[in-house]
Amino acid sequence: MKRFLAGSILAFTAALLLSACGKEEAQLIPREALFGNPDKAALRISPDGQYVSYLAPVDGVLNVWVASVDNPDEARPVSKDSVRGIRQYFWSYAADRLLYLQDEGGDENWMLHCVNVSTGEDINLTPFEEILDDEGNPIMLPSGKKMRPTVRLEEASADYPEEILIGLNNRDPRYHDLYRLNILTGDMEMILQNDEFAGFITDDAFDIRFAVRNTPDGGKQYLRPDGESGWSVYMTLGMDDMLNTSIIGFRKDSDIMYMIDSRDRNTGALVEVNLESGESEVLARNAQADVSEVMRDPVTHEIQAVAAEYDRVSWEILDDAIRGDIGYLRKLVDGDFTVTARTLDDRHWTVAFVTDDGPLQYYLYDREAKDARFLFTNRAVLEQYTLSNMTPVIIPSRDGLDLVSYLTIPKNTDEDGNARPAVPLPMVLLVHGGPWARDSWGYNPLHQWLSNRGYAVLSVNFRGSTGFGKEFINAGNQEWAAKMHDDLLDAIDWAKDEGIARPDKIAIMGGSYGGYATLVGLTFTPDVFACGVDIVGPSNLNTLLSSIPPYWTTMLDNFAVRVGDPRTEEGQALLEERSPLNYVDKITKPLLIGQGANDPRVKQAESDQIVEAMQKNNIPVTYVLYPDEGHGFARPENSLSFYAVTELFLAKHLGGRSEPIGDDFQGASITVPEGAGLVPGLDAALQ
Repeated sequence: MKRFLAGSILAFTAALLLSACGKEEAQLIPREALFGNPDKAALRISPDGQYVSYLAPVDGVLNVWVASVDNPDEARPVSKDSVRGIRQYFWSYAADRLLYLQDEGGDENWMLHCVNVSTGEDINLTPFEEILDDEGNPIMLPSGKKMRPTVRLEEASADYPEEILIGLNNRDPRYHDLYRLNILTGDMEMILQNDEFAGFITDDAFDIRFAVRNTPDGGKQYLRPDGESGWSVYMTLGMDDMLNTSIIGFRKDSDIMYMIDSRDRNTGALVEVNLESGESEVLARNAQADVSEVMRDPVTHEIQAVAAEYDRVSWEILDDAIRGDIGYLRKLVDGDFTVTARTLDDRHWTVAFVTDDGPLQYYLYDREAKDARFLFTNRAVLEQYTLSNMTPVIIPSRDGLDLVSYLTIPKNTDEDGNARPAVPLPMVLLVHGGPWARDSWGYNPLHQWLSNRGYAVLSVNFRGSTGFGKEFINAGNQEWAAKMHDDLLDAIDWAKDEGIARPDKIAIMGGSYGGYATLVGLTFTPDVFACGVDIVGPSNLNTLLSSIPPYWTTMLDNFAVRVGDPRTEEGQALLEERSPLNYVDKITKPLLIGQGANDPRVKQAESDQIVEAMQKNNIPVTYVLYPDEGHGFARPENSLSFYAVTELFLAKHLGGRSEPIGDDFQGASITVPEGAGLVPGLDAALQ
């Protein structure tokens, strides 16, 4: 049911302003259309070509649906999740068997399930509820819950359709042992006890090709089995190349290895290595961006095409066998695409297309007929609304870096299509998490939501973001709250100089590292921002790094080099200097905090401690806490409720349009331990 603007003087004033500076305002898009469950998503085809599958709600909870490839409109659900929803699933190579991962309440302790799509039988293949210490007692978390193991899917192979390789830390929470698991029976056999390695590289013969070990300088080593139950070092990467260089697979039944490799160059190139002769060849490289995706032959695993993403995704074709297919797909939809699955006979592909002003589009492609059949979009309701365009912009930093960024402004304010409004707008600076991640072009529900409410939206790939070469990543080392924040400030100055942003109406918002950046913005540079929205952001870098999950301990050296070392006095001092918690008294602008109680990465204590410090300093804050969420909000009921609060918070402080809360709290676990009265309508909605 559509809900319309009612009763907000601030929003009404903003609407008049927008109408005066552009075309008539776009219809208000309900939050449910943007943040509720998708209609259908994650389309895949089974390896044998018999089925197509996707995620779709059952009684409001995402589950896996399966249909015959000949009758995709006659799908039925094959999983039975009734609480959190399934978001990660895969086809096995065994007939009629599908795998999915699920955790409890966002704790990221994944369990692996196998579903027989013919009978509906669902087996939890890793039903382990606890990890025992050396004395046989369950290891307890600070919350009082038992620590549970988490599974990693290591390898699946068409040569062994009923088996897979998994990593499981049920023996020692720090390390994942390797197991060979029968997905039909649940029987599993340990093939390697792991007491030192961060991970393994295997092939589809289930051979362990390499072990991976992190090094004290923030780099890593690849080690090969020496044939005598030991290991020999094959390759050592320094910290500079660590995030841009990795082994990505092998050609079937051969010693031909594929790597993304930034050694002796800035960006990660696709390199083919002959392990027997030691010879290597660069197959593809991009001067501006790392290789971001590859397409492999489903049987031989030979790489056929390579993608790199600077401001948009571009494909380079290596195998003429698929040149015509890529050419056909490029012309089908004006957007970027990815092939989500291929059958073993390679006749059928499932393909997802991304545009910036509409929902994702999914197709079933028949290579033999050169025909792509449209199946569905992920959010059909959005097709009735006018969405905004996202424009890539390159913003110079003060020290000469190019910051690939993405700007979205309300459609009605962009009369000449140059992504510049007639008059400056309130703006939301949306900061990505990671920080070793990136923003990309394409449909983004946050950009569409905020621009529809009357804001300009700017996402910035600040230094430390991935995909732009090792020099750009390493420019962010130990620059949290320093040059990384300067990049955000430079982007704001650019937006003001371009007439995009009103200087007095700029919000900063983000999750994880983006939440930290929000807290930095309101403590280190409080005069720049009108308000901030922090979602699961750390407030104290020392406590953050001292409470990482046990299976992340092998990465602590990398954190120490890139963020700061909590094990040394010098490192602790740096981390304290860069921690917003220590500058709470500088906060002068309104702050909204969202947190999941089960977050394994950024613990609830990170939000609790800054809220407590603000209370002691008599500084107002609104704190929204979800007892059944982890690192971000997975349940759509919770996302809807938080964005409803955020929308009213931003409307109050920036003056944009807003939709009443209505029934957006229905089914949510939302609690507001502090500051409900600071957001218009929040107290009443909680009653």
